[in-house]
Amino acid sequence: MFRRAFWFTTGAAAGVWATNKVHQKLRKLQPDSLAAQAADKAVETGHRLRQFALDVRAGMADREEQLHDALGLAEPTEARELPAPRRAVLETSYRTTRTPGLTGPTGKEDH
Repeated sequence: MFRRAFWFTTGAAAGVWATNKVHQKLRKLQPDSLAAQAADKAVETGHRLRQFALDVRAGMADREEQLHDALGLAEPTEARELPAPRRAVLETSYRTTRTPGLTGPTGKEDH
């Protein structure tokens, strides 16, 4: 009698555990959950890329400093200014032959 009760209880507990696991997996495979997981992975990847870029910049600065020391180059004492922005010299000097109000698929184009 006790043996049957033990195995019945064990089977019921295993069934509840398996049902819960299946429901968890099904919830993970729903579209909302998959979208959230993809968004989390994208954010995580963005953070990793940002950290990589910061590490690369720090390494570049260290290497540049090493090269300056090895080559005996002096650091500039004052920062250089950027050149002034260039202006376009050429302007459009052509004329259009269209009349602003008469264009379109009506067949009344001014050509």
